[in-house]
Amino acid sequence: MHISFLIHNAYGIGGTIRTTYNLANTLAEQHDVEIVSVFRHRDEPVFAPDPRVHVRHLVDIRQDSPGYEGEDPESRTPARVFPRGEGRYDQYSVLTDRRIAGHLAMVEADVVVGTRPGLNVHLARQTRRGPVRVGQEHLTLDSHSAALRTELRGVYPRLDALTTTTEADAGAYRKKMRLPGVHVEAVPNPVPAPGIEPADGSGKWVVAAGRLAPVKRYDLLIKAFDRVRDQRPDWRLRIYGGGKQKDRLRSLIDQLGLYNHVYLMGAAHPIEPEWAKGSIAAVTSSLESFGMTIVEAMRCGLPVVSTDCPHGPGEIIDNGVDGRLVPVGNVEAIAEGLLELINDDALRRRMAGAALKDSERFDPARIAERYESIFDGLVSRGGDSKIGRIRGSLHRTRGALLSGAYAVRDVGRTVLGKERSA
Repeated sequence: MHISFLIHNAYGIGGTIRTTYNLANTLAEQHDVEIVSVFRHRDEPVFAPDPRVHVRHLVDIRQDSPGYEGEDPESRTPARVFPRGEGRYDQYSVLTDRRIAGHLAMVEADVVVGTRPGLNVHLARQTRRGPVRVGQEHLTLDSHSAALRTELRGVYPRLDALTTTTEADAGAYRKKMRLPGVHVEAVPNPVPAPGIEPADGSGKWVVAAGRLAPVKRYDLLIKAFDRVRDQRPDWRLRIYGGGKQKDRLRSLIDQLGLYNHVYLMGAAHPIEPEWAKGSIAAVTSSLESFGMTIVEAMRCGLPVVSTDCPHGPGEIIDNGVDGRLVPVGNVEAIAEGLLELINDDALRRRMAGAALKDSERFDPARIAERYESIFDGLVSRGGDSKIGRIRGSLHRTRGALLSGAYAVRDVGRTVLGKERSA
């Protein structure tokens, strides 16, 4: 299969970008994969793509680049296709409308995947006949404005499939959006094994990571840690990430006299070595569309104390087995959850082992298999059009050939392995 991802900015840093690379890199082991970035603001991506993944851009906003287009008159005219209610609307323009439309009119792919609502609107309206159109939702339906939900309700029925990161959000789309004929399925974000030794549980550190934004409620975490400090002054808290709330959180730390116990560490990339230095992870958000940091921490061998907020944590953490879920907004409950694991070494280590094992279900290979199943079904079905039936026939033929090729490759690897071990 030829799979094409359309993303806001493949050269930046963020959960959706990281997720897209994780998935694309894994799919590239057996498929032709490209990532098309609407914007390019730096020379090289932060996240390294697999050499087999082709990354390209539509609009160059590197000011020192010969191809810089930030002064193009069309870039100053507001977008007409990208929905006004989308959070990134101010960054889009008539120029991006035209470039995205030109790309989708000519795209040579079996499957085109949009990675945010505004781009899904472009996919639904402008993709040429032939490719399967798959929209991904990395936020929750309820987090979209009423105006955006209204627009999506009008165009999402043109998609072939819509994926969400949680079952709860998939249910919301099925119930509230009325998408006849659209395959709606929850597929969690892929998180690879960290490639480092997991935490050994000896470090007296609680670790949190994410944007310093109001929704993350780090103010609650800091207040909860004030109570932890009263009972266990030997433990410390590190918070990784940058954002507009840094000064406010720093003031709170100073106000509570926690400057020797709570540290704002700034952004860290890669984050995995920082998780592994800790023994417990903490998430105190009021809303998580998925909970990428929860899985990252678990994959590094940390049990997670998390608020049971909509929608992700409750679908990731098995409460009392590989972590602890506590009520949203409750400082005392957060402190109690942390102290439970701090004060019980055996429980903490048992949960850490469970977290390491249970988080394997988010491995990119497993998530890629789920996407392959969705893509295969849609491409093979082909739709009602003549183009769709031809596409389905070609895909079935190509699938049979690829299956044979993979079988031969695997047999060859087995024989080679036996020869080397002989």
